[in-house]
Amino acid sequence: MITSMLLAHLVGDYVLQWDSLAMWKAKAIEGILVHCLVVSAVTFLFAWPFGGDWWHVALAISVGHLMIDAVQLPITSGRPRPGMFALLRFTADQIAHFIVIFGALSWAGHLDLGQMGSMMLAEMEARPQLAYLTGYIALAMPAWVMVEFVIYGLVRGSAPDFSRATNKYVGSMERWLIMTCVLLGQYLLVPLVAAPRFLFEKPRLNDQDQPEINLYVAKLLASFLLAIGCGLALRQLG
Repeated sequence: MITSMLLAHLVGDYVLQWDSLAMWKAKAIEGILVHCLVVSAVTFLFAWPFGGDWWHVALAISVGHLMIDAVQLPITSGRPRPGMFALLRFTADQIAHFIVIFGALSWAGHLDLGQMGSMMLAEMEARPQLAYLTGYIALAMPAWVMVEFVIYGLVRGSAPDFSRATNKYVGSMERWLIMTCVLLGQYLLVPLVAAPRFLFEKPRLNDQDQPEINLYVAKLLASFLLAIGCGLALRQLG
């Protein structure tokens, strides 16, 4: 159930949080309620096959998600904060969500926090298909959002400008292809996957200033390293 609840979080909080919903959620409680209804539906759906007290876990995670998002409304609806505040808020938000997920699983007896690592590994080895699915979904919208927040925070010291991120779907496909090459042990194909977009966009980069080029290269490298790391981790499952 651990992997399923993590997968539910990725789907509900990233894949099914489209741009307009994310902007609405940042400005109004109604947007948060709609987003949390989507998250709850996904969480209940992913928890249902496990039977027993599955709905206790789903309900606890859903209520926790609502509380975490609602608490942030005064911050997200206000004026943008300078510096790395956006990265710190995003990091704290995700840590809080994972604490709620693991806490709910532990409370319901599905997770021993003292053996969390070994239990997660055993579950992934028992259901490798679910682990692979989680990896591919994580490399789509979740990876895109994380790379934007981290690189903008570290390189620019500011919140990401999602309106300028035009390659999120292309980036997702690149990460999927790179991870697939790593999973298959075809490491020499990784540069061939990575090269086309860089060569295609090189003329546009020639017209940019150095800070913009640095930002682009940092995001590109972070995206590729994330895909390679995820592929190497899943490859250990055999």
